[in-house]
Amino acid sequence: MRKQWIIVGLVAGVLTAGAWLGLKLAPDIFPVEAGSRAPDFRALDLATGDTVRLADLRGNVVLLNIWATWCAPCREEMPSMQRLHEELGGQGLRIVAVSIDEGDSSAVTAFQRQYGLTFQILHDRSRQIERTYQTTGVPESFVLDRNGTIHKRVIGAAPWDSPVNKDLIRRLLAQRS
Repeated sequence: MRKQWIIVGLVAGVLTAGAWLGLKLAPDIFPVEAGSRAPDFRALDLATGDTVRLADLRGNVVLLNIWATWCAPCREEMPSMQRLHEELGGQGLRIVAVSIDEGDSSAVTAFQRQYGLTFQILHDRSRQIERTYQTTGVPESFVLDRNGTIHKRVIGAAPWDSPVNKDLIRRLLAQRS
């Protein structure tokens, strides 16, 4: 009987160690990068108060931007995102900017008004999206096709209305899921 409990203890220990190792190695085994499927997330839509998931955006080309109000490079790139939204938003592009500000949503809403942003602004106070997308800081952006596959990952601010970025998005918009 004692031998049986030792075996059960060893099996439980091996399973626990395997689970711990799997969690530690998950970013290496399943990196979030171009060519991989974008992981799902949940965040609060400041305009509606609803919880939005990535799955809700399927069928659209998505520019997913992870940012914060206190981030200077984020402030730098937001106007180019707005211009891109104005040009291609009606053609199936969804720009979704997820703020990771830890406070209430008032600072995020004030930022949106200050910059005249009309694309979708979400708020993730838990900052879970940072872990899910394995970000290295803010801003960090992901361009997703209609099926949720990542085509481009950008660390830092980007000129989203540049010819190169618009060309990529137009090519993705031309593809059907």
